[in-house]
Amino acid sequence: MDGPEGSTGQPGPADRSHRSSVSSVGARAADVLVYLADDSMVPLAVENLPSLSAHELHRAIREVLQLPDIALDAFALWLVSPLLDEPSLQFRRNVFFPKRRELQIHDKEVLRLLYEEAKGNVLAARYPCDVEDCEALGALVCRVQLGPYQPGQPTACALREKLDSFLPAHLCKRSHGFFAALRGRGAKAGTGEQGLLNAYRRVQEVAGSDGEHEASLSPHYRAYLLKCHELPFYGCAFFHGEIDKPAQGFLHRGGRKPVSVAISLDGVHVIDCREKHVLLGLRFQELSWDHTSPEEEESVLWLEFDGDNEGTPVNKLLKIYSKQAELMSSLIEYCIELSQAAEPAASQEAGPASASGSSPPPHQRPQLRRQGSVVCSRIQHLSTIDYVEEGETIKRVKPKRTTSFFSRQLSLGQGSYTVVQAADSLEQG
Repeated sequence: MDGPEGSTGQPGPADRSHRSSVSSVGARAADVLVYLADDSMVPLAVENLPSLSAHELHRAIREVLQLPDIALDAFALWLVSPLLDEPSLQFRRNVFFPKRRELQIHDKEVLRLLYEEAKGNVLAARYPCDVEDCEALGALVCRVQLGPYQPGQPTACALREKLDSFLPAHLCKRSHGFFAALRGRGAKAGTGEQGLLNAYRRVQEVAGSDGEHEASLSPHYRAYLLKCHELPFYGCAFFHGEIDKPAQGFLHRGGRKPVSVAISLDGVHVIDCREKHVLLGLRFQELSWDHTSPEEEESVLWLEFDGDNEGTPVNKLLKIYSKQAELMSSLIEYCIELSQAAEPAASQEAGPASASGSSPPPHQRPQLRRQGSVVCSRIQHLSTIDYVEEGETIKRVKPKRTTSFFSRQLSLGQGSYTVVQAADSLEQG
């Protein structure tokens, strides 16, 4: 498939080379380079490339890598081009592959490829993580790359030399300054290098569920993926965008800030690219959406959700400027269709215990609930258009809103999104 990042794409490891995946094209044959998540390449000599289907190319890659049949669903072909030049062809996780099916995988090479992709997203801070989680994930990377922790070995030196191989770069830069200051004010020690070392000591050596020897790396690949499953944006497709900054100062200057929009089967997340934290996270039951095309005005994805303004319940509109607005809108719609189709099957798999209420519904997922967690929404950092509706009359709440209500959302019977009724104290629009 052509991935949602096909037109501009979130830069991945293979993008650093800025090379096309097709190195030579003739009347009959072409040499195709397919990039993997670990930055390696699979060269393929392809006959009659223009007539080759994506399914046939996918099968050729699976045969070279000797992957089992589950790889057909777990991975997809992505066309990625950060500079809008000739794209690179990447073999990456399929955004439509459910996490519950990922838990059933036991093939070591499939687990490794999924692990490498997840690790790359964590280290590049595409998956924002709290420090504690970065250390836990980094410790598993240490186990994979350095072997079991051995007391008395010069492990600290190895960690210090390759710290950015285990932790996101922004944590490596702060570990000697900002976090040192925190420890000086009485904060819990164990961040950065020392915290990583402590977490490395705690990595358990256990046998895999399929009888693997404890020296196998598969249990550690699986442990890494399970930890990433706690992140609500795991397995998402990324898009570039910008949002308005809240007005600041006497002149009410705002401007825009760059964001990543992460879309998966679980919902939509807007991530601050500079601060490395979530600004807004919504399940599909919690939003309405639409987009405006460049023919109408600047290409924009609109997200509408419930909120409050100084204690008054309101509907909030977030405006995301992006050339990929239409693509994001289409992906949201398709994810909703897939989720709705999958719910009956997931309920049957869960068995009668789920129907009795003893198990959570399939759409619920484990979330990190720490106070101030980077995965929690920061609606106060958003510049939104707030409004209420009463019949056909719009009552505005500062700041001003445009004239747009959206019908694109989950059916009212399934979603929690509601239209807020106007209060007499609100400003008439």
